[in-house]
Amino acid sequence: MMHPYFDPERPRVLAHRGFVPPDAENIVENTFAAFAAAHAAGVRYVESDCHLSADGAVILFHDTDLTRVAGDPRRISDVPRRELEKIMAERGGLITLPQALEAFPTLRFNLDVKADDAATAVGEAVAPHADRVLVTSFSDRRRMLALRAARAAGGDPATSAGTVRTIALVVAVASGVPWLIRRALRGIDAVQVPERRGPLRIVSPRMIRAVHRSGVEVHVWTVNDADDMKRLLAAGVDGLVTDHADRAQLVIGGPR
Repeated sequence: MMHPYFDPERPRVLAHRGFVPPDAENIVENTFAAFAAAHAAGVRYVESDCHLSADGAVILFHDTDLTRVAGDPRRISDVPRRELEKIMAERGGLITLPQALEAFPTLRFNLDVKADDAATAVGEAVAPHADRVLVTSFSDRRRMLALRAARAAGGDPATSAGTVRTIALVVAVASGVPWLIRRALRGIDAVQVPERRGPLRIVSPRMIRAVHRSGVEVHVWTVNDADDMKRLLAAGVDGLVTDHADRAQLVIGGPR
């Protein structure tokens, strides 16, 4: 049975770190303003990233430190929430995971746990909202820590494969052995991958068919070119993770 995170309408547009409109000034990704813009554009799914502040707040922020976004070399984990709020006030507004889940009750969140120390707190925060949350991480260990915390708190979010599981899937698809494919996808609701990793092609019609036979979705990141979007959708992918949610919605013919 499909997890309630996935509504019946496909394909899905996942707004990568929210949506920063082309004409936006002083607004950066993963902020209150970016999520509000995604919501206003009619997006139903947003992708974001989780770190823990120095005082234990789950912050939606991609990078390990503030260098790229604010010219500050300090790590997120070394800065208290209140100070982060001041730094981000003129950049779209810092937002914590609980704030995002409460402020945008109709959005579905695809959450990448970026730090080991954030995993348990993420799981506990999403448990009451598990029907509209997908938890992922490049680290399968970190992903499972978050899932266990959510389940202990009474929630069961969807999840997508981490790096180890994805490698196992690529090998299994290449082998063509059905039980290996099923094992790689056990407990997984979506495979979220780039189309290629260097010279290695990950997403192919053969891979998409194999994943679909196990009742699992394929989402591709990060797809910003309209022609690439059309080609991947024609191949059968279920979701596009994109910085240009407005463009993706035009490609698919309306909000998703």
